[in-house]
Amino acid sequence: MGSRLGTSIHTGTYRLTTRTDSVLGQNVLAAGVLSIFASVVLAVLASALSAGFGVEGAISVADFITISIVGGLLSSAVVLVLTVALAETSVRAGWDFDNVMAPLVTASGDMVTLPALFIATFVVSSAAVTNVVAVVAVTGAVVAVVAAMRWGRDQLRGILREAMVVVVMGGLLSLFAGLALEGQFNSLLTYPALLALVPPFLASAGAIGGMLSSRLTTKLHLGVIGPTTLPGVGARADIALAYLLAVPVFALASVVADLAALVIDLPSPGALPMLGVALLGGLLATTMAVVVAYWGAIASYRLGLDPDNIGIPLVTSSIDLVGSFSFIFAVVVFVT
Repeated sequence: MGSRLGTSIHTGTYRLTTRTDSVLGQNVLAAGVLSIFASVVLAVLASALSAGFGVEGAISVADFITISIVGGLLSSAVVLVLTVALAETSVRAGWDFDNVMAPLVTASGDMVTLPALFIATFVVSSAAVTNVVAVVAVTGAVVAVVAAMRWGRDQLRGILREAMVVVVMGGLLSLFAGLALEGQFNSLLTYPALLALVPPFLASAGAIGGMLSSRLTTKLHLGVIGPTTLPGVGARADIALAYLLAVPVFALASVVADLAALVIDLPSPGALPMLGVALLGGLLATTMAVVVAYWGAIASYRLGLDPDNIGIPLVTSSIDLVGSFSFIFAVVVFVT
């Protein structure tokens, strides 16, 4: 949604309004439907993967759906309001929304989603409530998608047709990222400070990739860059900016995680190993973000799809998976 709003700001079609037939209104409706749909589908996939990979202590599919829908809607509502507020502030202040949207929305999403999921776990304390919520969630997801595709406007239907598949595929990649970290959980517990580094590490990689994707898709829509196989001058400048941002951002993430571990007395491998993990893993993850952001945008554009619907979900979910492996690899290099 943020990427689409960024493009609409650059093309002059964005207006702050409550009309559902406006660009903003159609994007808000699409975000709402996608949130409900994704929460249910990803919960079912999480349950299936947990069973398939033999994850110990896995909860029931009804529990997964209840936690996912309650936590997802709580966090989505907050992030939705923040995204619109950022878009309006960018218009009034003359900011480039593509530069501020991905880092702030990604960071706020991580900060809001984890507490929201934790709050949602209290709902599953009652089996009766859990089953009712799960049934209502599944029914609501089906009704929302069918209603939007049947009676929604062309813009809403177009967003959903392209984004639904990408959101599910992206969520599946993120689920595999969770399994990868789950498999290394015991080794990471040796130095819990490394666990404190995981959220800012993945958030930073996703933010850098999201910003790059948003800038590239806007330039494609405006005709500033062409859908060439190899990056042109305009695209190379954005790619260079991604690497320039990566070094200080990942270095800061390691410092903050190490200080946080020190404050709450968590064992740490030390400041230098933490810095090495963050920089090596971060640069590997940034390289993957560059690959996915550029060629993902080019491929979707050439296929006649809207890169705004494809780019950020594809980048962030790919970074969740590859970033997790990059992080684990860096831990092996500098810690174990």
